Amino acid sequence: MMLGIDLGGTKIAYAVVLPGTSTIVARHVTETRSHEGAPAVLQRMIADCRDVCAAAGITPAGLSGIGIGVPGVFDDTTGRTLFLPNLHGTWPNVPVAQTLSDSLGCAVWLINDARAFVLAEALHGAGRGADNIVGFTLGTGIGGGVVIGRDLYLGIDGTAGEFGHQTLALNGPRCGCGNIGCLEALASGPAIVARATQMLKEGNTPHLAQALANGEVFTPALVAQAANAGDGALVRLLDDVYAAIGAGVANVVTMFSPQVVVLGGSVSNLGAPLLTAVRQVVHERCRATPVDRIAIVPAVLGADAGMLGAAQWAFRRLQQWEVQ
Repeated sequence: MMLGIDLGGTKIAYAVVLPGTSTIVARHVTETRSHEGAPAVLQRMIADCRDVCAAAGITPAGLSGIGIGVPGVFDDTTGRTLFLPNLHGTWPNVPVAQTLSDSLGCAVWLINDARAFVLAEALHGAGRGADNIVGFTLGTGIGGGVVIGRDLYLGIDGTAGEFGHQTLALNGPRCGCGNIGCLEALASGPAIVARATQMLKEGNTPHLAQALANGEVFTPALVAQAANAGDGALVRLLDDVYAAIGAGVANVVTMFSPQVVVLGGSVSNLGAPLLTAVRQVVHERCRATPVDRIAIVPAVLGADAGMLGAAQWAFRRLQQWEVQ
């Protein structure tokens, strides 16, 4: 069996998975509590791994391997994280793979969490049956991945698929990566909330103001709710967001000509209006690609995608390892 771990800024999810499948034998979720520091988090991860393995009727040493989806940059050779922006302290040079491997007695591999999501959706989810798939994770950040011939394409140091950092507006807002006009700076969850906040200050969003006064949480979903209730400024904001995402997808479609584009993440939960707009923009802008043969679809695996993708990645790395 494989163990897939989705390491996030707020929670860590674990799943014991039958190799090469989407069958979850046991699962566990716990808070990350990254403010306690990387060593404390790793020790709790070790304990959690033992617990979820016990629930599956095995010991960690009985695992074939562990895959960990991490939200940022890592060194694939050493298994050390280099920069995880959503975790306290950003985890520079933390020996994640070696620490867990030494304690649990099995091989451990890291994968970027967005790439894990795309791999899972390609093999077991919305892209199942297709050979070439691209995926976008639309949420706090915007990431993605590329699957070609049912294999994950990583590029240099696993950085292929950073679709949120393509430039869409030459004079646009500054992105957290340091560039100007990135898709992420225009259409991520925080970007939507930031623009809505400015409109709120200008007094242009009465329905949003009332919802916040009633104690609602300020999210992109709440922005969409207020837009549907009649806040015209927010309708225009979301039109801009959908157009930006559509242009970003169109760029990637033009580059890779995939059979399937999968959209996931919290912003993708805005649903049919987003999906309809993205499909329309792609049809308008992709003039050199047979877009009628490309499916643009929502992700279907939900919160399981990260764990399944990490487990699948470990399974594939194990196979490569055994061949060597």
